[in-house]
Formats: sequence, structure tokens, C-alpha cells
Amino acid sequence: MNGPDPHRATLEVYERRGGEWVRRRSPTMAGAERFAKRLAEDASLPDAAVVDLGCGPGWHLPSFPTGTIALDGAASMLAQVPNHAPHAARVQADLRALPLRRGSLRAAWAQNSYVHLGRGSVPMAMWDLHRSMAVGAVARLLLFGGNQEHHHLEGDDFEGRAFSLWPEDLLVDVIGGAGFALESIERTEPANADELPTMAVTIRRERTLADTVGPGMRLLLVGLNPSLHAADSGVGFSGPSNRGWPALLESGLATVDRDPVALLRDHRIGMTDLVKRSTARASELDDSEYGDGLGRLERLCRWLQPGAVCMVGLSGWRAAVDRKASAGAQEKTIGGRPVWVMGNPSGLNAHVTTQDLAESLLEAAALGDQAR
Repeated sequence: MNGPDPHRATLEVYERRGGEWVRRRSPTMAGAERFAKRLAEDASLPDAAVVDLGCGPGWHLPSFPTGTIALDGAASMLAQVPNHAPHAARVQADLRALPLRRGSLRAAWAQNSYVHLGRGSVPMAMWDLHRSMAVGAVARLLLFGGNQEHHHLEGDDFEGRAFSLWPEDLLVDVIGGAGFALESIERTEPANADELPTMAVTIRRERTLADTVGPGMRLLLVGLNPSLHAADSGVGFSGPSNRGWPALLESGLATVDRDPVALLRDHRIGMTDLVKRSTARASELDDSEYGDGLGRLERLCRWLQPGAVCMVGLSGWRAAVDRKASAGAQEKTIGGRPVWVMGNPSGLNAHVTTQDLAESLLEAAALGDQAR
């Protein structure tokens, strides 16, 4: 990231003025109590942990199951947690880099914490949440409605904090792209002019892949939909006979094998899927899923503006978009971004070699560089 990190600046405000913030604020408990009741009634993931992400002084922890983890980025907040939950494990960490084992969570609560992240960084923060949660685990996130990208709020009594406000349609797309099913959105309009509308969203972790996307992408790779193997490993194109990663390595576009986070961070290449539902065979998908997925992809590309979109698999593009298409550059754009279609890296597509795939990836990247 270039320049100062606004999220870090926000944490520094809480470090300096955490005690004052606690004295001047009061907890709202109804949502936490309802969420805790739901967890008590759902014993489907009994061996996994619960975490309060951005726990602040720990006001909500007594409502949650014994052993709930108190996680916050500010040490000044964690220091006050024993006043409310003396036995809670306290963890100081960034929401964008959770120090949690894959699949270790049965539930997560996050009230007014993700609001301090830039919207462009939230897909990767949600990727990390998806990684940390077991399939079927639930999370409840409270965010602010509106349309503002990570700026200071006029009249904020704790000057220096940055907030992002979310249009509902963008938030829904980010949640779906992160591999979560949206169960509900509870909207609350402010009672006073100096308050913000809120959206409390309840989401469930699906057996699928989460997008690895963000601003400034050189190229966005789009698979048709995740295989069950990819969904369970957390890495697209990761099947034992799939040549997606060997082709990326041979092309030089990737330098670390089967690491989509490094691919985005180091090479500005993102990964998503046209349809997020994982299946054993692509034939299990239906036309409505293609249409819905293409709409989400269109909005994602219009928002993040990758250099180009590379559809990985000609048959998928034909099924979803153009039955007469050939590999290579397409007339159709997605979100205003040029599209390149390449062969499927599956081992079943034996007439296409790894070298062929690598050359096609380089042509897609060149298209993106030219477009940017």
C-alpha cells in the first residue's frame, strides 16, 4: 500500500483514546443476545471456536459462549476486556490477517469493526474470514450504509478515524464473492441526523472458494465454478491433474505455487469464479446460475477495474456467454474491461499443453497491460 495506512491511523486513535471512548459510549446488547441465542440452539459445529472481531472493551463477550476469543487491533481495548470477560483469551490482530487456523471458527461477531477498512481491502479481509471458518459457520457483521470510501466523518468526536459506508448492492456482491451465503440483512435508519444508517448482515460460510481480488489488478482470472477439491483446499485450479498453476509458474506470472494471496499481492493477478457454487461436474450448473454470475462479475469489474478479464476455459465462456466464441480476445467486455478466453487447464483437456496455457496467460496479461 502506498502512503499511510488509514486503518492503522484509526487504530492509533483507539490506542491513544481508548479509555475515553469507553467512557463516552454505551453498548447495544440486543443484537448480541439474539446471536448468542442462535448459537446456543445450533450445535452443528460444537468443536469450533467463536470470536468477537473488533471486540473493543469486551462488552458483548458475556453474551457469547464461554471460551469466545476477544480479538482487537488496539491493545488499549484488549486491556479492558477482563472487566467484562475475565477468562476470555485476548488476541491483538489485524482484521486483514487473522491468526486463526483454517476452519477453526463456528461463529464470528463483528460490530462496527469492518467499517474501519477501506472497501477495496474488504474482499481479502473476507477471504481470510472465510478461510478461518468451518463450512456452515455463521457470522454477523454490523456495517454502515451509505456510499463513502474510507474517509473521516464530519463531526466525528474522535478525530482521525476513517470509515467506509456501503451501498447494499455492493456489500451483497462482496459477501457472495467471498464464499458466504447471505441469510439476512437488518436495516436500521438513524434516529438523529448525526447518526448513520446501519446494516446488520448474517452470513453462512459455504463450501466454495472465496475471491482473491482488490484494486489495481493487472489481470482477473475467472474459473467457471470451483470443483469440490478446490473448495476444500481453498485454492482454485488445485486438482492433481489441473495445469493452471504449472502454467502460471511457467509463464512467470506466478512465483509461488498454489498461493492465490501471493499471486494477488506480488503480481496483481486476482482470482474469482463465474458461479460460486462448487460442484463435482460443471454439468450440474444451470443457465440461471450463469446469468447471475455474469451479473456479479460485471459489477465486480466495473468496481475494481482490472486491466483485463481472463476466462479460464472456452467451454465455460461458450456455455455462459457466447456459444460460437473462439479462444483469444473477445468483442464483449465485462464491466468495461477487455476479455481474453483461454483453454481449460484440466487434465481432461489433453490436446492443450502447459506451454500453450502459459502462452495464453501471457497474452491475457499483455491485453490487460495495454488496456491499463
